[in-house]
Amino acid sequence: MEFFCYHRDRPGSVTLRNALLEEHWSYMDRYAAEMIARGPTFAADGDTPTGSVHIVDLPDPAAARAFAFDEPNYQAGAYRDVLLRRWRNMLGRTMWDFPGGRTGGNRYLVLGLGAGQAADLVVPPDQDELIAYGPLLSDDGATWLGTAVLLRTPDRDTARAVLTRDQYADIEVHDWEFGGRRS
Repeated sequence: MEFFCYHRDRPGSVTLRNALLEEHWSYMDRYAAEMIARGPTFAADGDTPTGSVHIVDLPDPAAARAFAFDEPNYQAGAYRDVLLRRWRNMLGRTMWDFPGGRTGGNRYLVLGLGAGQAADLVVPPDQDELIAYGPLLSDDGATWLGTAVLLRTPDRDTARAVLTRDQYADIEVHDWEFGGRRS
């Protein structure tokens, strides 16, 4: 089962996150084989961290909750909240398989929070810039709750346009970069 996990930073937690960086990476290293995508989000200034995205393949919702809530930054209080949802990998690949590579261009996390009728269940025809794409689902996988996308695109407006605007209660766009240990 695939899960989308977005830890949102508590304001003023940058120092704490920096202090826990090695613990965070070591924790995530334990899930390397299950990882579909990962990476931090940033404020519009491009420097201030605002959260941490992880898309993982785990056995069940209980394992996903353990993954999300045992994370060192969460345990230390660096995060203000966690969005944890079942997810379906519509591209069938990991971010490391993205043909565009780890660098170059602007990258974004786009979250469409559902407003009722399921939307954007088919991958857009122009897939070249999609890094990860899939619906956010209830724990049992039966109810559509939104859509999560990682993509490379020129700007925030183009990123937002990947989802059908009037089908969501809200669409969030966050600057994002490939995560993991830096060489």
